[in-house]
Amino acid sequence: MAAGSTLQTAIQGEGGTIAVIVPARPGTEALNVTYKELVAEVASFQQKLAAIGLGLGSPVSIATVNSYEFIVSFLAASWQRGIAAPLNPAYKQDEFEFYIDDVKTAIILVPRGAYQGNSPAVKAARKFKAAIAECYWDLAKKEVVLDVKELGQLEGKAKQPILKPQPEDVALVLHTSGTTSRPKVVPLSHRNLTRTMKNIQATYQLTPQDRTMLVMPLFHVHGLLCGLLAPLSSGGSLIVPTKFSATDFWRDFVTYSANWYTAVPTIHQILLKHPTPIPLPPIRFIRSCSSPLSPTVFHALEDTYKAPVLEAYAMTEAAHQMTSNPLPPAQRKPGTVGLGQGVEVVILDEAGARVPQGSEGEICIKGENVTSGYLNNAAANATAYTADGYFRTGDQGRLDRDGYLEITGRIKELINKGGEKISPIELDNVLARHPAVGEAVSFAVPDELFGQEVGVAVVLKPGKTLTQDELRAWVGDKLANFKVPKKVYFTDVMPKTATGKIQRRIVAETMQKQDCRTSKL
Repeated sequence: MAAGSTLQTAIQGEGGTIAVIVPARPGTEALNVTYKELVAEVASFQQKLAAIGLGLGSPVSIATVNSYEFIVSFLAASWQRGIAAPLNPAYKQDEFEFYIDDVKTAIILVPRGAYQGNSPAVKAARKFKAAIAECYWDLAKKEVVLDVKELGQLEGKAKQPILKPQPEDVALVLHTSGTTSRPKVVPLSHRNLTRTMKNIQATYQLTPQDRTMLVMPLFHVHGLLCGLLAPLSSGGSLIVPTKFSATDFWRDFVTYSANWYTAVPTIHQILLKHPTPIPLPPIRFIRSCSSPLSPTVFHALEDTYKAPVLEAYAMTEAAHQMTSNPLPPAQRKPGTVGLGQGVEVVILDEAGARVPQGSEGEICIKGENVTSGYLNNAAANATAYTADGYFRTGDQGRLDRDGYLEITGRIKELINKGGEKISPIELDNVLARHPAVGEAVSFAVPDELFGQEVGVAVVLKPGKTLTQDELRAWVGDKLANFKVPKKVYFTDVMPKTATGKIQRRIVAETMQKQDCRTSKL
């Protein structure tokens, strides 16, 4: 059965089928929730939200770890025609204040004990008079509790009726990463979300027999759409640990009979450094998204886990997935992000005209999953779409002869060395093949002669040594001389976001700050 056009009609599992598993940990038992129980719990929580005055357009910020209570509160907010606004629970007070103020949060949901502990989220919510409630699973009562501590702006608000969401209602707001400017607010409707859910379900042929390990955080569109909502729309099930742990991953994968997972390349690399389970469990496929996957890691994953690795391409503005490599027997191509999945993908030049097949330009997309525009940001919306309605991704790439998309870099991140345009992703992939290199990120550094030069940050593998000159010589054997890095920064840890995503700008700034400090010594 096809999923509906709202998150209320999209849950497709049979009543007695397991929907959610929260793994057992020392001192706790595993929580197994059927679809019937999940739907009933979400409906009950929706009533609790309505009782305190939450209804159409009410922003509900959720600052809890991956958990059953996150899933229930997220779905309930959308069912009540509210707007879910997930937040990283590890934020500092200033960060919470920015996001709470930016979306005008009506209520923030925090973990049990956060109120008494006067957590950063609680202090930030109080500053803007957002209601504060602890949200947690009560094992004794067998329910997700909404324990309201302060009503804030909801004080005196009338109880709302139980509402039924509409396809064009905004169900979710997330912020862009803000790599080049102030983070923009991306509103995603029920229709946007359910279209992506259908696209993911079709791409990976998800069925009720599939079970995924959810390792991406639910405050990120990757975890929400591919890890949570797509499995629920296919009638499958998901295993939800509170956080990713390489030590626990394969034990839970085997214990609870998972057969696929989706993650960022960083997580794949961490898993590859840990012992492989014996015997190897049957893995239908491994999905990689949210950051470029080097062909080196691609082959290591397939060789180690004996499963097809499918790299995908996604953006918050597209409610996650836009393209993906397909399942066997169709061809999957390392170094590409595959074919358009339920969206139209075109490559345009600066004037908005299509470029010849194989030529580089800006990747632009059109589809039902794409946001209708940033919230309260007319300036951004004026440049985000072409006259024909294509969304400009800001990524540069090309379509090969088979229509597979190759991303060559962010347009604003391309290294322009005296007019020569250098793809940092191409260079990253070459560097990753060096036997001593664990991680590598390329970026532009200022240069008086060329305007920009090539810089790279490198994390070496344990026990390996490498000099700048040795690395430059190695790259020079494989790429044109103008692509050879001028500056090599060796570091023990690569700066990453909370989701394990590497932001090239942040890496560049961090490395160059270290360089400045060193030069002053």
